[in-house]
Amino acid sequence: MPGRLKIHVDQDKCQGHSRCKSLAPELFELDEYGNAHEIGDGTVPAGLEDKAWLAHSNCPELAIEIKEE
Repeated sequence: MPGRLKIHVDQDKCQGHSRCKSLAPELFELDEYGNAHEIGDGTVPAGLEDKAWLAHSNCPELAIEIKEE
């Protein structure tokens, strides 16, 4: 059985393109500057793993990190 996924947005890399928020609004929120942050502790709820990987692969700055726990 695969482990649970956890996402993290690297704030040094994020440039505020907001593609992750568009693709997976359940997993990301934007700050006042338009930069993305993972919601909560970054744990990806069951059923949203595909959205996490989609956001990861569509980030132009490669700012989204995914870890399997």
